[in-house]
Amino acid sequence: MTKTSSFTAPKGVPDYVPPGSAEFVAVRDGLIRAATLAGYGHVELPIFEETALFARGVGESTDVVSKEMWTFADRNGQSYTLRPEGTAGVMRAIIQHGLDKSAQLPIKVVYAGPFFRYENPQAGRYRQLQQVGVEAVGVDDAALDAEVIAIADAGYRALGLTDFRLEITSLGDDTCRPRYRELLTEFLERLPLDEATSRRAEINPLRVLDDKRPEVKAMTADAPLMIDHLSESAKAHFEQVLRHLDALGVPYVVNPRMVRGLDYYTKTTFEFVHDGLGAQSGIGGGGRYDGLMAQLGGAPLSGIGFGLGVDRTVLALRAEGKPAGDPSSCAVFGVPLGEAAKQRLVVLAARLRAAGIRVDLAYGDRSIKSAMKVADRCGARFALVLGDRDLAENTIGVKDMGTGDQWQIGLDEVVAVLSAELAT
Repeated sequence: MTKTSSFTAPKGVPDYVPPGSAEFVAVRDGLIRAATLAGYGHVELPIFEETALFARGVGESTDVVSKEMWTFADRNGQSYTLRPEGTAGVMRAIIQHGLDKSAQLPIKVVYAGPFFRYENPQAGRYRQLQQVGVEAVGVDDAALDAEVIAIADAGYRALGLTDFRLEITSLGDDTCRPRYRELLTEFLERLPLDEATSRRAEINPLRVLDDKRPEVKAMTADAPLMIDHLSESAKAHFEQVLRHLDALGVPYVVNPRMVRGLDYYTKTTFEFVHDGLGAQSGIGGGGRYDGLMAQLGGAPLSGIGFGLGVDRTVLALRAEGKPAGDPSSCAVFGVPLGEAAKQRLVVLAARLRAAGIRVDLAYGDRSIKSAMKVADRCGARFALVLGDRDLAENTIGVKDMGTGDQWQIGLDEVVAVLSAELAT
């Protein structure tokens, strides 16, 4: 009797395995490429940071900090947290390595990887979520805001995604947020909020507008909106961003009730939404965070960035019936008929790989019929069949797996012939 393993991945942590993992890789790399084309350099971040970094940087009133962080103590009692988002970690890295003192601004970086939140798992809502993020730090320029947004839009469209929309608003700046906070607090104080929501309103009243409960949404339907109380400078900045987006041909919808789930956002704030995903419709978003770096001990530099959900983008592409990535594991599959042929094919496969061609071999002394089935399942375009007679004649058999056509070529011609065939 075969014993099966009782081990499974942790709840809410998805696996990506071949051939489906090709779709995940294509989405992740496609979103990264859109940023690298705009001059964003790669930054690699720690998986965990000091808990205080997220408490201070993300905001203690947020659900992320108060409910969703994976926090643990090391052997010395120091509190660490698996990263729930990327911006705070990037700010820490910029400050630690002195990049905030650089004369070459803005600092433009892109990163990708897993992030962790203690969520109630469902489709598109995972405890380990995969994101691609960018940050542009050091310049307060509406054109830079538009560039960051356009990178995300271009990344989605390059993957073939079409049925999404960009929602955008402004959350004001230091010249108008204090007065708006007073107005919103006065409004909320008149509502019959429960104790927990009232405490949240005291810390950050904007959090209440982000409450998804129907009864709270109904109570706050007439709440004052930030976009109606912008200062002249914040209003002018937002209008410039929209003009740049218009010039870039990036469509958008102004959503004055948008409240992102992190406390550090100021001015430009945005989200990409795909209605084909049901309740978890957000596929990415971000905004400007003008006071965050100074709050974390760095220079008083402004910044803007986004986080795009790789998992949700994969689901959005599936909802649209759009394929992404090449599920084939190789372009050429070698079938040796005998030990001498195997030794020659191992070397030939190495030469083909050195030429940039994906090659796999039939290991385990398979029959030619069995090997051809494997070649088909691998998605190979060509099979190479080598036997003792071929070795004697210094030739090899080539089979087009799509048409079934077969022919012989010289062993010394394989790399050049297949390179040409695969280039068409």
